[in-house]
Amino acid sequence: MRRQKYWWTGIVTALVAIVVGCTTQPNPSGTPTSPATDNGEQVVNLYSSRHYDTDRSLYDNFTEQTGITVNLVEAKGDELIERIKSEGANSPADVYITVDAGMLWRAQEAEVLQPIASEVLDDKVPEYLRDPEGHWFGLSKRARVIVYNTETVSPDELSTYEDLADPKWQGRLIVRSSNNIYNQSLVGSILAANGEEATEEWVKGIVENFARPPEGNDTAQIRAVADGVADVALANSYYMARLANSSDPEERSIAEKVDMFFPNQDDRGTHVNISGIGVAANAPHRENAIQFIEYLVSPEAQVIFAKGNNEFPVVDGVDLDNPYLEKYAAFKEDTLNAAVFGKNNAEALKIMDRAGWK
Repeated sequence: MRRQKYWWTGIVTALVAIVVGCTTQPNPSGTPTSPATDNGEQVVNLYSSRHYDTDRSLYDNFTEQTGITVNLVEAKGDELIERIKSEGANSPADVYITVDAGMLWRAQEAEVLQPIASEVLDDKVPEYLRDPEGHWFGLSKRARVIVYNTETVSPDELSTYEDLADPKWQGRLIVRSSNNIYNQSLVGSILAANGEEATEEWVKGIVENFARPPEGNDTAQIRAVADGVADVALANSYYMARLANSSDPEERSIAEKVDMFFPNQDDRGTHVNISGIGVAANAPHRENAIQFIEYLVSPEAQVIFAKGNNEFPVVDGVDLDNPYLEKYAAFKEDTLNAAVFGKNNAEALKIMDRAGWK
């Protein structure tokens, strides 16, 4: 059924593109404008690289409250950026959503996002989780944590990301590959904190401590630590929460063998990344797009992010309705602006390549 829905969505999006191409005219400032409706229907066209079924409830709730239909197009973050670029001024895209600040930075650099002003967003989304110029805003947070085997590692042995390069962890650490943008963003944050030379030495130490060459996603790293392949791994917090909250007894048993440690609590705090969103550069339904983004930072929507995909909310004071996350919610997080480690992405990848992080 899900494939069928997206097939129909593709048809709707194609029709929207035709309508926009026929009706959009440039205004004196050069910014395309168009009616807020398509054939009398209020719409917002969403290009998303978030492949989570639970997000559908967010879109359905928004439509129920506003009467605005959400037309969904899904693909990888880079693919959607290229698609918006190729569609040009007649792109039907109103909103772009993705799962990493590095990808949001790429979208901004590719000039497929436009800045917006919203008192609602400025009030609810902390400064370090949004672009200073309003091109994008964080919607949910995921911490990059150390996952450890509770039988072989005591939390007293853990402290910082930097400590993972110590020889005491030789042959005990696993992590996914350097082409994963979550790792690139982490290295970008360390680059901001410690500078290029120290960061390169750290990455070399990380590589030397690998228990095996990088393979698999974050869930694969957690499974391997539970199975004793390694003692520690780096992973996003929501993967751990997903296993712990799973209806599958086997997955819950994996979570019972490991735990999360939040690094750097005595200094800058744990690195957090975001799922984030921005208004497309030539959005034909700009006001609907802004209304949609403002809805996604409402308490109701923030609870769905926390409960549905085990992510931390970006808005303070939201009831997580997720006991596993609530246990860890008070951690100290690094308040480095997400735009900084997004900007550092290219340099971070060069450092990882030089150090041999495959």
